[in-house]
Amino acid sequence: MKLGRIGLAGALLGAAMMLSAPAFAQFGSRTIRIIFPFAAGGSGDAIARLIADKVSAATGQSVIVENPTGASGRIGVANVKSAEPDGNTLLMTPFTLMLIYPHIYPTLPYDPEKDFAPVSQVASFEFALTVAKSVPVKNVQEFVAWVKANPEKGTYGSPGAGTLPHLMGDAFSRAAGLGMQHLGYRGSSAAMADLLASQIPIAVLTTADVLESHKNGAVRILATFDNKRSPYVPDLPTIKESGFDLYGNGWFAFYAPAKTPAATLERLGKIISEAVKSKDVAEKIGNLGMVPTGTTPAELADLQAKEAAIWGPIVKASGFKPND
Repeated sequence: MKLGRIGLAGALLGAAMMLSAPAFAQFGSRTIRIIFPFAAGGSGDAIARLIADKVSAATGQSVIVENPTGASGRIGVANVKSAEPDGNTLLMTPFTLMLIYPHIYPTLPYDPEKDFAPVSQVASFEFALTVAKSVPVKNVQEFVAWVKANPEKGTYGSPGAGTLPHLMGDAFSRAAGLGMQHLGYRGSSAAMADLLASQIPIAVLTTADVLESHKNGAVRILATFDNKRSPYVPDLPTIKESGFDLYGNGWFAFYAPAKTPAATLERLGKIISEAVKSKDVAEKIGNLGMVPTGTTPAELADLQAKEAAIWGPIVKASGFKPND
């Protein structure tokens, strides 16, 4: 997917330099709406609400989080697309709706490139190649040899078909020449239950999903898929360190409707980034098994372009197509 937003970086920097004190003072008196297009109660929703409190304190405006669900998040995203581009309506979303969906849905009610402006990446999370306690391997090299010797056992679970762990597991399987079969569950908890019971030998889940069970020896993380070692299991290698040129993690970010003024984007990015990096919010994000980030709009635009180059080929090679 070609990202025309990258040119935004220079414009944002120029606009930031020209900000006057009055223009930087306040947005207005309207309520700011943060749209999180999935049900309330999950980790992404929790992050949105943590940041909402900080944005309210910084702007003096009321900030509410709304959860318009449906169509795997597409309805909520489309709602933000049609909102007034004045900084009072924001989208907080996992990047799948911006970078993955264009490759799997033949039509979308929005264009990630044309309809949205980047504001700030707020948190990232990683995936872990994990095996059941019964699998007799201790590292990725042993794992590859074991699956090749026992191809009938090469089934890996994920939170569901089309999820990032599914796609990353598929990419690893192809890179290692394993031909593993995917088994999609209805969420991480169901996959984890079967992994703990050795009903499946392998799973690709978030590190947060498997961390406690890894620590108590109930399952075994072999490697993580980030481009650097996990802060949660720093003693374990990445997949790349294990010999496979593969990387991919997940993240949440804020976006505004296209044509939102550059000065507004810059200020929102600053407020949200500072919120994420504040001690209390950063600690709570860490407790959710994620890494707090906090970027400028220009940095998010650059990141999005780089990630599109990584995930686009992964999605296409998987051949995955949703049913809806």
